Amino acid sequence: MKLKEKKINKQMVSPNIATTYTIVGTGLMGGSIAYALQKYKIATHIIGVENNKKNAAKALELGIVHEILPLKKAIENSSMVILAVPVHTIKSILPTLLNYTTHHTVIDVGSTKTEILHCINNHSNRANFVATHPMWGTEYSGPEAAQKIAFKNKAVVICNANESGKAQLAKTVALYKKLGMHTIYMDAKAHDLHTAYISHISHLTSFALANTVLQKEKENNTIFELASGGFESTVRLAKSNATMWVPIFLENKKNILDVLMELEVQLAEFKKNLIQHNEQQLTALILQANKIKKILP
Repeated sequence: MKLKEKKINKQMVSPNIATTYTIVGTGLMGGSIAYALQKYKIATHIIGVENNKKNAAKALELGIVHEILPLKKAIENSSMVILAVPVHTIKSILPTLLNYTTHHTVIDVGSTKTEILHCINNHSNRANFVATHPMWGTEYSGPEAAQKIAFKNKAVVICNANESGKAQLAKTVALYKKLGMHTIYMDAKAHDLHTAYISHISHLTSFALANTVLQKEKENNTIFELASGGFESTVRLAKSNATMWVPIFLENKKNILDVLMELEVQLAEFKKNLIQHNEQQLTALILQANKIKKILP
């Protein structure tokens, strides 16, 4: 996300800075948050910062944001800044962005945290930043994918809360509470490890399975006609945007590689027992997997 952008105004007003929020990135997550800010009357004015001209125009058209401004100008005219761009972009712009903050609260919604927090460890305005990860999303992207009803009854993880200012943390917690979310506090390294297991590996295996099917099944019509609900739900995540997921994979590479090693062990067990026609052990493996029902009914 470049710091210099062309200005696109939808309305020329002087909104109340205290209730003006800036959304950096107007796609699925940023757009859905913007809708929620308006729905629950948290913000009276929303400024968008968007590098993609088509997305900027669409965000204005859909009423996701009220105007599009360059980042520095947007920060000067708002009290809270929400970073909803790919994690490598967050890491790139966050140190400079914090240079512009005084009374502000800055939060991100990225799926990795360790590297992002590392880049601002010694920043003089570190207290203005709260690292958050709303545990919600879909496989779609862009302003059109933004949903007007999202987040309710979902969890949001706040990482390294003790490094954020008390006022900034309180404002962030209050925001998510108004969105209907419950808060989980976690160390950034623990967060990245757990999300590797419950989220990142799911996307990676979905991409791999989709590529496997596309490689082996050359007839697209056959896939369409025979794909059952099970297959469709398994590869649903393969529709996800590479622009978002490649940075996540690379930022959390160490944890994802650890998960992949364990997955390879599990796949090897299934493969071995299939080769050996070992019905008893295949049953045992499936019954072991069935225990997930105790966690996810």
